[in-house]
Amino acid sequence: MEDLAIFLSKSLMSWLVIQVCLTLVFIWYLRSSKKNLLPDDQLPKTAVILCLRGADPFLPRCLRSLLNQNYPQYDLKLIVDSHEDPAWKIASETITEQEATNVQISPLRIVRNNCSLKCSSLVQAVHELDDSYKVVALVDADTIVHVNWLRELVSPLGDAKIGATTGNRWYVPTGRYWGSLVRYIGNVSTVVQMFLFQIPWGGTLAVKTEVLRQTGLLDKWGQALGEDFMMHNILKKHGLQVKFVPSLLIVNREETDLFNLIDYLKRLMLCSRLYHPRWLALVSEAVSSILFPTIVILVILEWLLEAKWQAATLLFGCYAVYTVGLLLVMLVLELEIQRVVRSNDQPIAKLSAATIIKMLIGIPLTQWVYGLAILSSLWISTVTWRGVSYRVQSPWNIRLIEYRPYQWLDQPIDSKVSL
Repeated sequence: MEDLAIFLSKSLMSWLVIQVCLTLVFIWYLRSSKKNLLPDDQLPKTAVILCLRGADPFLPRCLRSLLNQNYPQYDLKLIVDSHEDPAWKIASETITEQEATNVQISPLRIVRNNCSLKCSSLVQAVHELDDSYKVVALVDADTIVHVNWLRELVSPLGDAKIGATTGNRWYVPTGRYWGSLVRYIGNVSTVVQMFLFQIPWGGTLAVKTEVLRQTGLLDKWGQALGEDFMMHNILKKHGLQVKFVPSLLIVNREETDLFNLIDYLKRLMLCSRLYHPRWLALVSEAVSSILFPTIVILVILEWLLEAKWQAATLLFGCYAVYTVGLLLVMLVLELEIQRVVRSNDQPIAKLSAATIIKMLIGIPLTQWVYGLAILSSLWISTVTWRGVSYRVQSPWNIRLIEYRPYQWLDQPIDSKVSL
């Protein structure tokens, strides 16, 4: 038993040290990166593509932010699932309200049965672009961007070695639901991982149109469940890099409950298993951050039942140091992200003592929820997203098995809950 306690204690402390080191690398990058923005005459004409199915909670604000960019030549291309989709009415009203002339709204004309609806929309939008567009920027409806978002996203593409630029989402730890807090805690490590592995995020992503054609990326989108994870390997084969732009960390204020979060995580884990270039590394990370702490808790409970008070107390002390250490890592990173966000005039929630206590409680809860999602994703072959079902047989063998237009009745009762 003593040997087991020593092994578990060393495992937890070693993993905590690794987490701290990786976080410090990420923070160093955030602090050392400088904005090198191109002047107006060097910025290429860009098409910003937004694919819509359902009315996301902050869709009007997303559209207004996209229509008011500090960028000389860009057009917003909206591909809406159907005319009867709730997003169509909201988008049309927002365009009229803004008196925007650089926007085009179109329905999804061909629902492909061998890729996701989003990939169908992306393929349609890109095929409709003329040769004057030199850059394609992708954005999601849960992204409320700042005024220089597009300029900061496109400027690094002036480097011939950069194939794509990206940002990432940053959830807020406040909210009504525990699912929102668990998603926040899990996303903290996800953001660091995606930076280290150069994994782009489809919610803020730019790629040169010539790169789309040269790499065959458009053809891959036409066969895939997701558009972003796959890009690392495809670009790497052509000697191109994915550049993470720190100023494009976007605050997300949407909410979710635990039930919907588990469904979302299962889709995310499935996409990771299919397309993530370092899937085995993610599995190893899951073992370290989920399995070991859970075993420690079970061992502590067993020793308490067997009245091994001293051994249980020592192991609990180690677990407490590990958990508090993770909390401190999150708080340090939260403060650093707040600094980045404030520089872009984005509002950020302040952390109260009650929220910090909930974050401490949420750490083991997050480990169990993510562990459940990972295990569930290993054997699922059918995935449903916003009422659309797909059968997944392999990364490039996706079949649409159930489709219907999105309706107002499909919207959640809570207007702030993610779709």
